[in-house]
Amino acid sequence: MKSVNPLALPESFFSQLTEGAFLTVRAGASLNTMTIGWGMIGVAWERPIFTVLVRDSRHTYSIMERAVDFTVTVPTGDMNDALAFCGTRSGRDLDKFEACGLKTKPGLRTASPVLDVWGVQLECRILYKTPMDPSGLDPALSALYPKHDYHTLYFGEILECYEQEGR
Repeated sequence: MKSVNPLALPESFFSQLTEGAFLTVRAGASLNTMTIGWGMIGVAWERPIFTVLVRDSRHTYSIMERAVDFTVTVPTGDMNDALAFCGTRSGRDLDKFEACGLKTKPGLRTASPVLDVWGVQLECRILYKTPMDPSGLDPALSALYPKHDYHTLYFGEILECYEQEGR
C-alpha cells in the first residue's frame, strides 16, 4: 500500500472515475456497493473532500443516510464486468459482492470497507449532506433527471488515500 496525496492524483484516476468506480458504504449490518461515474475532489472546510452524488431512488441512498462514512475504489485493473453489473443491479435484490466475486477488506479509518482490488482507495467521513434543489439547476441539465429523481450530495473528508494491489 502506498499513500497518495488526494489533491495530486494523476489524470488516470479521473479518467477511470468517469468510466466507473465503486462507492461502498456500511451502516450497521447493511453493506452495499454501487458504480459511480460522478464525483469531485477539492478542498472545503480546510480539508480534502470527495463529493459523491447518490439518487434517493438508489438502495445505497438508504444506507448512506444512516452511515458516518463511505469509501471509493477507483480500480486500475479490468473491472468492467463488475462495474457494469454494480451499476445496473440493485443491492435490494441481490448481494453484489457475491454475484461479482468482490471481496472487501477493512478500511484503515472507516467502518465502511474498501474493495480488495488493485486501485486507488479513498476513505471518507461524511461531513455534510444536502439534497439537490432542482430550482437551482441549469435547465440544460434537466435532461439528466427525466424522472425528477435528483441526487443528494455527500461531502466526505478524505481521511485516507492510497494505492493498493488486489488479491
